Amino acid sequence: MVGGGIFSLPQNMAASADVGAILIGWGITAVGMLTLAFVFQTLANRKPDLDGGVYAYAKAGFGDYMGFSSAWGYWISAWLGNVGYFVLLFSTLGYFFPIFGEGNTPAAIIGASVVLWAVHFLVLRGIKEAAFINLVTTVAKIVPLFLFILICLFAFKLDIFTADIWGSMNPDLGSVMNQVRNMMLVTVWVFIGIEGASIFSARAEKRSDVGKATIIGFVTVLLLLVLVNVLSLGIMTQPELAKLQNPSMAAVLEHVVGHWGAVLISVGLIISLVGALLSWVLLCAEILFAAAKDHTMPEFLRRENANHVPANALWLTNAMVQVFLIVTLFSASTYLSLIYLATSMILVPYFWSAAYALLLPIRGETYEQDGRDRNKDLAIAGVALVYAVWLLYAGGVKYLLLSALLYAPGAILFAKAKHELGQPIFTNVEKLIFAAVVIGALAAAYGLYDGFLTL
Repeated sequence: MVGGGIFSLPQNMAASADVGAILIGWGITAVGMLTLAFVFQTLANRKPDLDGGVYAYAKAGFGDYMGFSSAWGYWISAWLGNVGYFVLLFSTLGYFFPIFGEGNTPAAIIGASVVLWAVHFLVLRGIKEAAFINLVTTVAKIVPLFLFILICLFAFKLDIFTADIWGSMNPDLGSVMNQVRNMMLVTVWVFIGIEGASIFSARAEKRSDVGKATIIGFVTVLLLLVLVNVLSLGIMTQPELAKLQNPSMAAVLEHVVGHWGAVLISVGLIISLVGALLSWVLLCAEILFAAAKDHTMPEFLRRENANHVPANALWLTNAMVQVFLIVTLFSASTYLSLIYLATSMILVPYFWSAAYALLLPIRGETYEQDGRDRNKDLAIAGVALVYAVWLLYAGGVKYLLLSALLYAPGAILFAKAKHELGQPIFTNVEKLIFAAVVIGALAAAYGLYDGFLTL
């Protein structure tokens, strides 16, 4: 969960909300994400046979097309996140080399493309993420974070923090409710990965450890995120934070201690992002590969090269990253707009996971022998589902339509997978769902053409 997002959190939050709304938003996020964490823990325990990641829950509960859509959405979210990481990486380098600007200049896109294909060919040769790289990148991001929190604790000024708690001096922010709604996609972005412990649950010695790992990880990351965000609001005002270039943590620390603070955060983030990019390139390919193994995706995506790397899945993934890097050049997409889009894509897999977790206690499935936890699981899944619906609303019509535009082409691969199995493409219900997606996609395409939608 601790990737590049936390380093840009001060600006990302201040762009749409002030202190009061931010505190309310974190409260909602804490409850919502905690219930989602419990959902993944419960599903890992009650459905240990569904080990294909979050898309497996959608497929088991709501049919093949929903399963495919969850896998497709999760994959797109992952590689869009990589595009965001590249923009953030070169935005950080832009602090030292102005030619890279905010990570979306021609020089930055050329640099990002070189790094992308260097990583691609390393992975094709069978290079896996080494424990040493993990160790270096973890230290590189955790040490600056702790130093930032420690220094800002002493530099925190209550008068700056309370200057305009509800953002009333800045009419552009809108009502408190609008501020809370507008910050929600950022809070989801920084928590993506919360499903990780459940994905690896089969390797745990004791199933109870999965729950402990999920909750300890969740609480620790929540504490880090809230401290970084809230302490920043006592160092600089909301309008000042909103104008910062990302990674905004660097500018906040520079405001307190001078130039070396920005260098510390920037170097730590660069090392962290290089490791994160390698991890997520591997994960993107793995998502398609795993889905192809159980025939959710077409056969060609499960083919491996001589080094046992899912080469076709890797080529498709990084080709899409390259296309969107070029798109960021022509649309001047910023890190924030990219993470909003990446986050909106993962909302569907999260929604169907929560819905499946609610379906099990309603049906009594897996509770036949011992129904003691049934009401508790029903309540938790219910809250998680309400939170998932709230996130879809909070994302707004713009990102709902843009998501539809990215979901719709996936039907080509879904149709191919179904053809390989000799099965009909859609059930009657799935035809209606697909029709709604196509209508949304057409509306988004027209919106981009007409200019009332932008990336």
